[in-house]
Amino acid sequence: MPNDQFHLPDSPWLTLLKKHRAIAVIRAQKKDLARQMALAAASGGMQLIEITWNTPQAEELIAQLRVELPKCIIGTGTLLNLEQMHRAINVGAQFFFTPHVEKTIIQAAVNLKVPVIPGALTPTEIVTAWTYGASCVKVFPVQACGGVGYIKSLQAPLGQIPLIPTGGVTIENASDFLRAGAIAIGLSSELFPKQSVISEDWDLITRQAERLIEKIK
Repeated sequence: MPNDQFHLPDSPWLTLLKKHRAIAVIRAQKKDLARQMALAAASGGMQLIEITWNTPQAEELIAQLRVELPKCIIGTGTLLNLEQMHRAINVGAQFFFTPHVEKTIIQAAVNLKVPVIPGALTPTEIVTAWTYGASCVKVFPVQACGGVGYIKSLQAPLGQIPLIPTGGVTIENASDFLRAGAIAIGLSSELFPKQSVISEDWDLITRQAERLIEKIK
């Protein structure tokens, strides 16, 4: 059965999402680059940070950021199986994203009282993830199904399910997704432009984070 803790309006995780509204999704080819991306986003005011599991030395980095960024909530994403989930827990990950709907992962996370956000796209997938006990559902890639309009169209039948669109969310349209009914949004390449990461222009990324927060206030 789903754990009702994450289905209550005042649950700690949903309260955090409603407060901060944006998640920095970090994927990099090198651990140090990912670390600098996280530090730059945090400097810009972002407090929900996801380190994708396929980032080199992700486990070490998550543990390190828990110490370096004590005011941030550090989670991980692109988890594919239970073994990865348990390794993530051991290094202190505070929330999990998966790219798919996997019952065993969702229910294991619920039993451990760690928020889990599975990726889904169709109404059937979204409802299935919610029924299994997901704290909320990542709608990915949202742009492939119409972007803001798709999130808005889901509200009438599925408005009770907290949705986090990713894959097509930009700094410019972030507030549109929130107005359409999303509880929060996730940004990756739009927050961390490839050329800025290559050139290690961390000040620009900090300004990107500041712009995002200003847009969604």
